[in-house]
Amino acid sequence: MPSSSTLPGIFSRLDQASEWLGKSLSWLILIMMLIQFLVVVLRYAFNFNSIPMQESVMYMHASVFMLLAGYTLKHDGHVRVDIFYRAMTARKKALVDLLGTLFLLMPVMIFVILTSLGYVGKSWAIFEGSPESGGIPGVFLLKTLIPAFAGLMILQGLVEMARNAMIFTGRMAPTHDDDAEELL
Repeated sequence: MPSSSTLPGIFSRLDQASEWLGKSLSWLILIMMLIQFLVVVLRYAFNFNSIPMQESVMYMHASVFMLLAGYTLKHDGHVRVDIFYRAMTARKKALVDLLGTLFLLMPVMIFVILTSLGYVGKSWAIFEGSPESGGIPGVFLLKTLIPAFAGLMILQGLVEMARNAMIFTGRMAPTHDDDAEELL
């Protein structure tokens, strides 16, 4: 697990906040699984259907996926095609990660925020609810996860840029174990 103890002030606090958010929201996965199990049992054993229960699973899934993307970035859990990356030194990896975050992640996340604000704003303007009768009246909250996702990714991206800059300049030891990965 990456250490934030050597990161400067604000970056360390942002990194710790990402860790806290990740561990806190990970409980939604268990709750989501239990509710989905209950939905299936109620539907097939008792012929009872609950739209709010079904939609709550969707809301929790979206929350986990969108709000924990920064946590996944922090723990290097994102998909990477590492044909050349695997053989690089820690310093070169830090440079690739730094440049990738600066020139790919940040512009895309800024684009996501800018393009989603109108969409989310319109939903908030009418307090958009579920299209299903009896559904959860909070679609506007669900749509708010889009810019929240991008904002959290930007914050964690800043932490990763600081971490990789420090690794590249030799002010911090590499934070991942290259020997832990094995080809299957």
